[in-house]
Amino acid sequence: MKGLFLVEPAVALYAFANMLAYPLLQQYIYRRLWQQLTNSTYPATDETSRCNSSNANLTSDHEDVQKAASMFSLYVELSGMIPSLVVTLILVAYSDHRGRKMTILLPVIGSLIYSITFLCVSFFNLDIYMLVAANVLSSLFGGFGTFLGGCFSYVADLCQDGKKKTLRMAGVDMVLGFLSGVASLLTGYFLRAAGFNWPFFVTTLFHCINILYIIFILEETVQVSILGSQERPTQSPFNHLLYGIYQLFVESSRKTIAVLVLLLSTFTIYCFANMGATFMFTLYELNEPLCWSEVLIGYGSTLSTMVFLSSFAGVYCFSRCLPEIAIVLIGLLSVMAGNAMAAFSKTTLLIFLVRIPLLLAIMPAPVLRSMMSKIVPKSKQGALFACVAFLESLSSSAASAVFNSIYAATVTWFSGFCFLVASILCLIPMILMGAVFVVGVEETKATEGLIAGEETDMQDD
Repeated sequence: MKGLFLVEPAVALYAFANMLAYPLLQQYIYRRLWQQLTNSTYPATDETSRCNSSNANLTSDHEDVQKAASMFSLYVELSGMIPSLVVTLILVAYSDHRGRKMTILLPVIGSLIYSITFLCVSFFNLDIYMLVAANVLSSLFGGFGTFLGGCFSYVADLCQDGKKKTLRMAGVDMVLGFLSGVASLLTGYFLRAAGFNWPFFVTTLFHCINILYIIFILEETVQVSILGSQERPTQSPFNHLLYGIYQLFVESSRKTIAVLVLLLSTFTIYCFANMGATFMFTLYELNEPLCWSEVLIGYGSTLSTMVFLSSFAGVYCFSRCLPEIAIVLIGLLSVMAGNAMAAFSKTTLLIFLVRIPLLLAIMPAPVLRSMMSKIVPKSKQGALFACVAFLESLSSSAASAVFNSIYAATVTWFSGFCFLVASILCLIPMILMGAVFVVGVEETKATEGLIAGEETDMQDD
């Protein structure tokens, strides 16, 4: 049976499975900590809001549980950060020599281990700190950054045209966001109808289906040469990694290296600000004065799906008439405006309306990836996306740690402070994109021509 060169189904299954469980993770931890700290049943009702501002004890309980839940999320994130970062860097870089499928497959296996642990903890009411150990184990298979690094390297292998590459990468982000939103919409109703166990079981089932698709249907884009493997039998993956990154940053002109460093820095800070704020929405919505139910949280997460769809539409339309730098700046402005509004949103209507200024917030990610991919030879795409995935994972983990700490420290006097921090941080990548425009636009175009010539020579050989 001939395989398919379609990584999007794997992305869809991975996104749906993870986002079916992720909102439930925070709510499950919240409820378990509520029971432990208050020695009472979690006040789950059919009302849209569980807060009772006239009850001082209940308000104090909410604050205590908010702090504990935030710090527990910090422990979970930090526990698997270093193993995941190391595995991401090695696997994605090594995919230049041994193929992309393994880089895509292993993180799904890790997520399967994590979801099975969740199911056991929920079903048997085990100690929630088992989730920390499970996170460490799953991180040894890579993480979300590893999976995306493999997927974007896969797309870069298939697309030679620059505009097509940008749209295809934006399409991957759209699939990721759309299926995440669909899953988030279902979580609230699923939780209310069946509790936590069935959603975790369904998550496990989808990860199993994804593993089968990757192994038996997804076609490999990198042809592994048996002769090439015999020529360097003693080289380890770590040596391949070092050599690939060495070539990426040393065997280029100074201006090309400068542009690449600026783009990587822009991407990292953008991910840090955007992901840090995104992580805080569920806790913010559970807190006073919003006190959303699981159904409202599902609605809010689903509205966030529109961000991915509208960002894809924005990339598609703007790429016809605007330079890539302008598209990135528009996306950064969207992140800045949306988070500034979220910081001061204290009603259900306002927190829903926050999604309007955030409609183009995902645009910088695929455009920056495409800009970096265009100035790097095809043979170094794995090394490039290893760096991108490493920095994305690092910024995501650091954002979770930093923003959870900020939220825990400021929740009693200004719960929206973390969103304000995210908004202000967007000024830094804007400045960096200005530097890219001044230093590197012409050099980037020239480099694209050289890369095209190099790839043509490789095909002729």
